Amino acid sequence: MKLKHNINPVLLQFINFIVLVYSLVTYIPWYILSGSRQAIAKAKQVKARPVNNKPGGAYRSVNSLHCLASVLYPGCDTLDKVFKYAKTKYKDKKLLGTREILKEEDEIQPSGKVFKKVILGKYTWLSYEDVYIKAVNFGNGLAVLGQQPKTNIAIFCETRAEWMIAAQACFMCNYQLVTLYATLGGPAIVHGLNETEVTTIITSKELMQTKLKEIVSQVPLLRHIITVDGKPTTWSEFPKGVIVHTMASVQAMGAKAGTGNKQPSRPVPSDIAVIMYTSGSTGIPKGVMISHCNIIAGITGMAERIPNLGEKDIYIGYLPLAHVLELSAELVCLSHGCRIGYSSPQTLADQSSKIKKGSKGDVTTLKPTLMAAVPEIMDRIYKNVMNKVNEMTSFQRNLFILAYNYKMEQISKGYTTPLCDSLIFRKVRMLLGGKIRVLLCGGAPLSAATQRFMNICFCCPVGQGYGLTESAGAGTITEVWDYTTGRVGAPLVCCEIKLMNWEEGGYYNTDKPYPRGEILIGGQNVTVGYYKNEARTKKDFTVDENGQRWLHTGDIGEFHHDGCLKIIDRKKDLVKLQAGEYVSLGKVEAALKNLPLVDNICAYASSFHSYVIGFVVPNQKELAELARKKGFKGTWEEICNSPEMEKEVLKVLAEAAVAANLEKFEIPVKIRLSPDPWTPETGLVTDAFKLKRKELTAFYQPDIERMYGKNVK
Repeated sequence: MKLKHNINPVLLQFINFIVLVYSLVTYIPWYILSGSRQAIAKAKQVKARPVNNKPGGAYRSVNSLHCLASVLYPGCDTLDKVFKYAKTKYKDKKLLGTREILKEEDEIQPSGKVFKKVILGKYTWLSYEDVYIKAVNFGNGLAVLGQQPKTNIAIFCETRAEWMIAAQACFMCNYQLVTLYATLGGPAIVHGLNETEVTTIITSKELMQTKLKEIVSQVPLLRHIITVDGKPTTWSEFPKGVIVHTMASVQAMGAKAGTGNKQPSRPVPSDIAVIMYTSGSTGIPKGVMISHCNIIAGITGMAERIPNLGEKDIYIGYLPLAHVLELSAELVCLSHGCRIGYSSPQTLADQSSKIKKGSKGDVTTLKPTLMAAVPEIMDRIYKNVMNKVNEMTSFQRNLFILAYNYKMEQISKGYTTPLCDSLIFRKVRMLLGGKIRVLLCGGAPLSAATQRFMNICFCCPVGQGYGLTESAGAGTITEVWDYTTGRVGAPLVCCEIKLMNWEEGGYYNTDKPYPRGEILIGGQNVTVGYYKNEARTKKDFTVDENGQRWLHTGDIGEFHHDGCLKIIDRKKDLVKLQAGEYVSLGKVEAALKNLPLVDNICAYASSFHSYVIGFVVPNQKELAELARKKGFKGTWEEICNSPEMEKEVLKVLAEAAVAANLEKFEIPVKIRLSPDPWTPETGLVTDAFKLKRKELTAFYQPDIERMYGKNVK
């Protein structure tokens, strides 16, 4: 994974000598003054052990071998109690922050398209006490509108402070919060709202006008729409019987009504807190029922993996709160006195699409210390930085590469590089505000190259996690001093993990040197099941003879000697070719996705054929340059539709596949270049940018028939 340079060998020897002298001179002071030697020792320790010596025995964290953790604070066994505890402890401390929009204007692009650009002010903050009062009033206001305890209420809204306030109100009053991604298509939204029979939905003006307006007539039980940011001015034709309120007006109702003489209905640990609809990567979104005790167990496990978490930390919230990763991360921060500053992918950085040139993005203003990301975002950062490195002068590029390779060696030994960090990587680190101390990645596998790049250039540990909506987001997270790549860490203190044989794929928990099999997660974080889907619940969840509830994840993993888990395959991604070979589509994609030429890729295989094909979203700059070198002229669409350019890209993919040690039958033989990117709005990827294989297959069906000669079953 080292970067290649073109330095004169003699000069390189001299530079290596200088580096050696520097390392020797600084080693003793570093050893005495830094705490890294303790970190090195911790990194080498065993992190999880099997609870018995039987094949397939469950692994637990060494910190919870005898008893799994289930609560953050004594007596706080429901989410309303956790927030009340935090409010009492951190009363006047800042909690939720939002940037004021100073100016909004239209910017006409050379192509004629009009982009909205904003200039944003400083963050304004609500304290723990402020948020608590707003949540109490909103909960009481919902009761005035007729909301009853243990009934469903939906939130269909972007990530913002009002989302969290509404959620806390629901937790306090024991309303079951139905969460839906803001990027879901109309049919999926209608399915979720009708299946849960909600009468009230919380949304924003924009989503009300762009998404709900078209489908609200298909939701017959809907009676109340609550907008978090004022009433829309352009839509006055509401369906009969539907009333639109603002969040402020509902809070005013609640403040006026109070709780009266009626004792509010508080939840118990087993009550449902959230019905979280999945992103639908494998079909119609499923509603996962998550109880109060599920969420609390999950965030207890996550918090234990972040050292020194507390009031000095600032978290930037920009991922969808309807995703279990973001909701869990924010609840961890809320319960530990951290500040949460809100953002969006369009305003995150100075170069983000909605930030006016010359003004500051959210990370520059907020300077967060904690951040969660999905691999797609990290891959984009990696490619953008490496493209800028390639544009540097020869001297600058070689200096960066030398520093990068030097730091990679030092990190692999457990050492730090303060001089490189301050002189070489400071500018890159400033892309995320300059203060990040922990980056948490989840939602999909992160490539080893991207993980190591983030370690080196952003000068902080990257905690790769593994969890599912069905496990309340909790499963494993790597420890901050573990700088190995490609692994997802040991089981969290709230759960245990075991591997079950999967004979069809050839994975057994007796395999050597590492036991392998389907990953099963057990613990109090394992959720109740799927809403109104008993058949699927029985398929994915089981209960053993000891009463322990297990989630069958469908992912294939292996346990290493130190108790850390590595995800190596997925049952749904495994396809048997005509000749009998098994192809892991995820493995093929992981080997090719980090190429500069590739923005995204989906491998496809049919059991009725002997070879793999693929759909590729090419990087526009890289493909245009390749076309220029090959003398091909045309528009972007013409380049992507060219059989000649498909062949050229295939050559690049084949070279990378061989370098990644893919088998010959795993290498795509034919591809389709897509001129349009895959975004959640297109319906081809989820909000976490995971591929929706079913939708991609349907979308590219004509191309599949072309590549397989129309003989597709």
